[in-house]
Amino acid sequence: MGLKMQSHHSVAVRLNEQLGTKRGYTFIQANRAWLPKFLIFWIMLMAVFSNFVYEKMDAANKERREEVLVSMCDQRARMLQDQFSVSVNHVHALAILVSTFHYFKNPSAIDQETFAEYTARTAFERPLLSGVAYAQRVTNLERERFEKQHGWTIKTMEREASPIRDEYAPVIFSQETVSYIESIDMMSGEEDRENILRARATGKAVLTSPFRLLGSHHLGVVLTFPVYKSKLPPNPTVAQRIEASAGYLGGAFDVESLVENLLGQLAGNQAILVNVYDITNSSDPLIMYGRQYQEVDMSLLHESKLDFGDPFRKHQMICRYHQKEPTSWTSLTTAFLFFVIGLLVGYILYGAAIHIVKVEDDFHAMQELKVRAEAADVAKSQFLATVSHEIRTPMNGILGMLALLLDTELSSTQRDYAQTAQACGKALITLINEVLDRAKIEAGKLELEAVPFNLRSILDDVLSLFSEKSRHKGLELAVSVSDKVPEMVIGDPGRFRQIITNLVGNSVKFTEQGHIFVQVHLAENTKALMDAKAETCLNGGSDEGLVSNGGCQFRTLSGCQAADDQNCWDRFKHLIFDEELQSDASNVTAVTSEASEKVTLMVSVEDTGIGIPLRAQGRVFTPFMQADSSTSRNYGGTGIGLSISKCLVELMGGQIKFISRPQIGSTFSFTADFGRCKKNALSDLKKSNSDDLPTVFRGLKAIVVDGRPVRATVTKYHLKRLGILVEVAGSIKMAVAVSGKNGSLTSGKGDPTDLILVEKDSWVSEDDASLNLRLLDWKPNGHTLKLPKMVLLATNISSAEFDKAKAAGFADTVIMKPLRASMVAACLQQVLGLGKKRQQGKDMLNGPSFLQSLLRGKKILVVDDNRVNRRVAAGALKKFGADVECAESGKAALQLLQLPHNFDACFMDIQMPEMDGFEATRRIRQVESKANEQMNGGCCPEGAATKSEWHLPILAMTADVIHATYDECLKWGMDGYVSKPFEEENLYQAVAKFFKSKPITDS
Repeated sequence: MGLKMQSHHSVAVRLNEQLGTKRGYTFIQANRAWLPKFLIFWIMLMAVFSNFVYEKMDAANKERREEVLVSMCDQRARMLQDQFSVSVNHVHALAILVSTFHYFKNPSAIDQETFAEYTARTAFERPLLSGVAYAQRVTNLERERFEKQHGWTIKTMEREASPIRDEYAPVIFSQETVSYIESIDMMSGEEDRENILRARATGKAVLTSPFRLLGSHHLGVVLTFPVYKSKLPPNPTVAQRIEASAGYLGGAFDVESLVENLLGQLAGNQAILVNVYDITNSSDPLIMYGRQYQEVDMSLLHESKLDFGDPFRKHQMICRYHQKEPTSWTSLTTAFLFFVIGLLVGYILYGAAIHIVKVEDDFHAMQELKVRAEAADVAKSQFLATVSHEIRTPMNGILGMLALLLDTELSSTQRDYAQTAQACGKALITLINEVLDRAKIEAGKLELEAVPFNLRSILDDVLSLFSEKSRHKGLELAVSVSDKVPEMVIGDPGRFRQIITNLVGNSVKFTEQGHIFVQVHLAENTKALMDAKAETCLNGGSDEGLVSNGGCQFRTLSGCQAADDQNCWDRFKHLIFDEELQSDASNVTAVTSEASEKVTLMVSVEDTGIGIPLRAQGRVFTPFMQADSSTSRNYGGTGIGLSISKCLVELMGGQIKFISRPQIGSTFSFTADFGRCKKNALSDLKKSNSDDLPTVFRGLKAIVVDGRPVRATVTKYHLKRLGILVEVAGSIKMAVAVSGKNGSLTSGKGDPTDLILVEKDSWVSEDDASLNLRLLDWKPNGHTLKLPKMVLLATNISSAEFDKAKAAGFADTVIMKPLRASMVAACLQQVLGLGKKRQQGKDMLNGPSFLQSLLRGKKILVVDDNRVNRRVAAGALKKFGADVECAESGKAALQLLQLPHNFDACFMDIQMPEMDGFEATRRIRQVESKANEQMNGGCCPEGAATKSEWHLPILAMTADVIHATYDECLKWGMDGYVSKPFEEENLYQAVAKFFKSKPITDS
């Protein structure tokens, strides 16, 4: 016990450590002091971000503003350049005109009057020019003649007589607008002279730098073209050009007026300021239009290049906005909105963090409570495991010694006392198992097996457990399984048996009259039928009751009213009828069933007991709660069975529900998912279980006489399992009518009837004389025919009724209810005298003799630290012929199991001091593994030559059924386990996997 308490202490320490580790804080919780600082940082971050947004949007606005300025400036520069080019072309054309008509014609076709009139009429073609004039080239030798010819003296720009020069360029033709320059030598000005020299040398138009025009005082430039007196060769040289030069045509451009007119034609003139510069000398640009200093936006400007046709001169246009860029309210508003939104988000995050901190504080408090609750739950499970082990250990000794005592010679009184003590001990073990099942479920350690099993056999076994109680109470206890339910399913047979046992046990406990009826159908068939109308179900119409003995009987198994209106004969009949129709398409159904790997069954347990009070129906599945929890209640029990059943059903993937009506009865129904056996596995299982039911009855004909159709159908179900062809008659009179009167008794198809099974109620209600008369009708013309065997079916029968039945012609054997296929087969074998020897051999299966055939001569090692347990285990195994040796600890077992040894199996206790069963098993497997490796390598240990491979079957013995799971045993190298105290069936299932039976000789 001290060892167990140490285990509890270690669990408590481990859970306290878990509690400490679970109190770790999250990031927010761990940094809660930084939350205000985080809020301030967030506000600063949002301010920086809002400023960034403002800068980006403002930069975008400036970029758009600059793009507009570039577009407007380039547009003006392009238009000014285009208009200037047009004017230059017209001046060039005028120069060609003068050359053609003044020099190529003799006499000249142009004079001052003609030139003035022509230029005046064509002035519209030169809107940018203030006037044009032609200056003739005159050398110093030609000056005197030239002055006499024209009657005036060549003057300088200052209106004085021109000094002597090598060459002159006096104006001889002029437009009226510039007539004041007539006789002025254009070469008297230094810049004009350079232009004239460049023009005649290049043959192209040249421009002067900006200057104030004489008439308007506007800034302007002069354009000069050379005029030739003879045609030039294709590629003239500079000398040839100078030699052919006759004069120079010039035009004055008023740049200020030109630009003003241009800007006046364009929209947005007021938006920008335009300046035009001559940048031939980049260090000292000359302004051609605009003012040098003005209050404008100096932060943004654009320069556009101008090409006026003179490669020597460079010009450009500079544009600026008149007004400075206005405040970008869109950018400012957007940035402010971002700041406000960020501020709100920060505040929300801060509030959420504060809330999270509060929630986490509450969570940690709840987590601490949860961990403490879990610790209490684990402690409870450990306590239950320890208590169960400590209780089951002495109970193992008590029940084991009682079993050994009952195998000795005792007086009747002594045997009665021993059997009573054994029954009480088994009841206590059952109670402990229920409590432990609940503990395993709560601990989440209950695992379901997945093995093939015969569902019908388990139902028969459960009914056999309650057969005595049901007969004593006079109850109809019956089971019916649909033909559509597979013969073998894959699941946990033990837990399925536990559910059925709990439900049927409750029904037997709380039912004093009527019936308990267990039905199993496919869930899909039941669900389809649930949608059908139920007007003809019991209590549903005037035709529901059957009048018998002056009372109203319902069309149920026993004739008593049931709680669930749907469990009536009409519903039962429809299910049976649908199954018979579907049996014609069995091949198609087999293919469909094979395709589906899962089958869902609907199981219902119906009783006509006291029912459940309405106030208690809500707590039916609550553990340790009963409908009647008063100290004066009539029925015992712990109130835990239904709770366990509900948990098991849910583990099987189903649901459980009930319908209960006080003083009428209850119907519990549940669904469960099982696997289908594959064809190969199913055939193997059928072959291994071929001796379950005898086959000597196949093909026999039988008539069942029963006035209650549900009960007759149940009897038919069990007979069909034996291969008997069955027809149902409502009375003996109807059975005789079906049989016929023409010399042979037939079942309607010409085949003789072998059996007539009569329900006791139907026989008692019939007239004895009428029965005997019909028996006489089967002996026509004095010839005795082979009559069918008459068998009585009864729940209970008195000696007087038995004698009366024998006198009426019934067989000596009465088939007692509840009906089970194996019991019916045994009775019919006695009636018909078939297969008795074979059946006797079958009855021995799993019994003491069969166990003796498995264990006889086997040397078995029992390891347990408890002396009583060793004696009980050794006595139980010796009873079946085993040679038993005991060891009191794991270390002692290791010494005995040193290779080589001659033990055939080992029963190992799990909980032992110093070295438990798991550790001992692990070390044994290590020794065996090393020996096997040496044998495979060709080096065999001494004495191991007869062994092909070492593997000792080790079975765990434990009273701790919570932790001793099959998987845990396999994990440590064990082959299985047997719970204490030993049961013959469990012992057989454990050892049958390793030992083969030997024939038992009579000795």
